[in-house]
Amino acid sequence: MSQLVTGEAVVLQVRIARMPTRALACAIDVVLQGIVLVVLISLLAGFLIGGQASEALAAALIFIVVLLVVIGYRVVMETLTRGRTLGKMVLGLKVVRDDGSSIRFRQALVRSLLWFFVDFAPWFAACPGIVASLMNKQGKRFGDMVSGTVVIRERHQPMASPPLFVPGHLVQWAQSLELSRLSDDLANASRDYLARYTELQPDARTALGDALASRMAVVTAPAPPVPLIAPAYLSAVLAERRRRELNRLAPPSPYGALPPPPAPGPFAPPPPLTAFRPATLNPQGWAAPGSNEL
Repeated sequence: MSQLVTGEAVVLQVRIARMPTRALACAIDVVLQGIVLVVLISLLAGFLIGGQASEALAAALIFIVVLLVVIGYRVVMETLTRGRTLGKMVLGLKVVRDDGSSIRFRQALVRSLLWFFVDFAPWFAACPGIVASLMNKQGKRFGDMVSGTVVIRERHQPMASPPLFVPGHLVQWAQSLELSRLSDDLANASRDYLARYTELQPDARTALGDALASRMAVVTAPAPPVPLIAPAYLSAVLAERRRRELNRLAPPSPYGALPPPPAPGPFAPPPPLTAFRPATLNPQGWAAPGSNEL
């Protein structure tokens, strides 16, 4: 286990991926890239031979194809999947930034360029990336050091979706929420927080919940009419957002739109959100962890 510090100064416990696992994931990617290269170069060779192209043009085209497959594959995959290639998906690995957030195009590009030209470059007698990874306590190669990333192990079992609900007395408030400014990144971060709620340390759980609720309150309106603890506030906003997405995607129904999700009944208790110390109501309308309010 290792620790990552988020932008809100919250310490997260993560499992760092070690060299053997990363090497196997890299081997899977290299095999896939090799198959694609063989196919593309074979097609390109047939085109060049048939077209009577010069040797310089043939060498330039082959070099471009190699770069696109070797580097472009990693950049595109890690950008679109937020830190995964096919090899990493198979072994449950993910690239994240040093603060635990998802990587972007810039990090994916830097990692891929240094992977090809430094870490595993064929012109080096040894592989500098392997040496650096073995000497670094977080298993970082040079590409990770420069881009500010780290490879972590995700859980083999998919993370369960947290139970989202809107308390019955807040249904009208939830329906009046303005959610157009709520970004997917903030919604996904809040959903991950609720899913990992019971796994976080109490201090980290409190700090991260407060930070996410504060960010959520800035981009949503109006504030709830009654005090809400941060996890309940996040749950209510996400539940209403999900209801609207389902209404938008669902085919027209003669019975109208989907109703708001009901509050959990006596046979479906809400998630454990009551182990808090007393606290006062925040200006945004949600109560800091510790309140007995929902």
